[in-house]
Amino acid sequence: MTTHPSLSLEVLERAVGGEAAAIRSVTRLQPAGGAGDKVFPPTYAVEKGALRYATELRRIDGREVETVLLDSVPSQANRMEEALLAAWDEQRAHFPVIAVDFSDAEGVGDLDRITTLQAPHRIADALLRDSIDEQGRFFRDTDAGRAFTDSSPTNATAVYQYCPTALVFGVWDSTGPRGGLGTKFQRVLISEVVGIGVLAGVKTCSRIDPAAIGSNVPVFHRKDNKEDWTIREDEALKDKGKLVPFSRKGAEGRGKPSAINHSNVAPTIDTTSGGVTLDYAQQTVVLSLSGLRRLRFQTDVEGKRLDRDGRVPAECAARTALAALALNAVVLQRSRGYDLRSRSALVPDPGGPLVLEVLPVDGGEPVRHSMTTADAQALLARAHEKAKRMGFGWEREPLRLKPAPKLADLIRKSRELAAAGEGSEEGGG
Repeated sequence: MTTHPSLSLEVLERAVGGEAAAIRSVTRLQPAGGAGDKVFPPTYAVEKGALRYATELRRIDGREVETVLLDSVPSQANRMEEALLAAWDEQRAHFPVIAVDFSDAEGVGDLDRITTLQAPHRIADALLRDSIDEQGRFFRDTDAGRAFTDSSPTNATAVYQYCPTALVFGVWDSTGPRGGLGTKFQRVLISEVVGIGVLAGVKTCSRIDPAAIGSNVPVFHRKDNKEDWTIREDEALKDKGKLVPFSRKGAEGRGKPSAINHSNVAPTIDTTSGGVTLDYAQQTVVLSLSGLRRLRFQTDVEGKRLDRDGRVPAECAARTALAALALNAVVLQRSRGYDLRSRSALVPDPGGPLVLEVLPVDGGEPVRHSMTTADAQALLARAHEKAKRMGFGWEREPLRLKPAPKLADLIRKSRELAAAGEGSEEGGG
């Protein structure tokens, strides 16, 4: 196995400073069950409620190859954020995280805590917007919230200070006071897992009822409790003199035992979402250093304006810390494995530590480095220490929020309606 030197802080600083356009990692994967074992990609809704895999032809090595999406860019970002949160919880990584603490909120305490690494829109999420600090101020009225609202790619200090992962994974402040005109920070870390050389398979479904309940027995709603069922006509609910067949949201077989999860299920063959076999899978990760260099910082985290002479090295130190944080996300996600969903567990093939390719800004042969979890954590610690000396230190928990009463009320009401079968499955952005 070829060995490569570990990526040092000095190399990363030069790369971020302008020597490199990006850092890339390409990992070849095989099913955990071995080459040729079936894996199941995610399904996506298409017309009339049908489900399909995201397949497409891609040009690989000069030929058109059938491929399938195994894990999308947003899904990969979520997995990396989960890995970062685990490291943060275990004190293995130091960077700012804002959390909404639900533990003392009546009826929703099971949510425990939702952080900027879990909220779909990160620091711009409505969960933060509708939460308050210890003084009862809504997030947007706090110092952090106001600074975030006023931030931009040319003045990114506030996001660096309060939610640096948003500068790595991207964020659009579309729910803030400026609506759709809210600031956008582009995603600089991209990762995707794709299956290469795909053949679609089939899956079968059936169920044998051990009680041998037939499928032709009529089942009705009870008149004294419409959420319950009965087969007795004298106990059944009637509407305009007619018995009301039992149905449950999400269940098949209105008025039949299958609506209450009884009786046999006839064997069926699914030819549209029956898994795939593939030549191999591939994770491609790209950290855009050019994208990081677009971020500008007019002040340090204390609000002190950077002078002309000190701004360039300070900005480079802040960007290098962000790059080290991004590389931690990549390594930590890899260390957790590639168990994407049921029957979609993948493993690197061949194995070994992560290999990073530093791509020169003017093209040419990439320079390869290896990186272990310990390497990544040490790199982040060193990068942050240098950034801190330049005025860009991180506080582990810069702000802790709790849900506003109206947010807790909304969650409780939503749960009540869902339990009653009245909640809508439609969502908004």
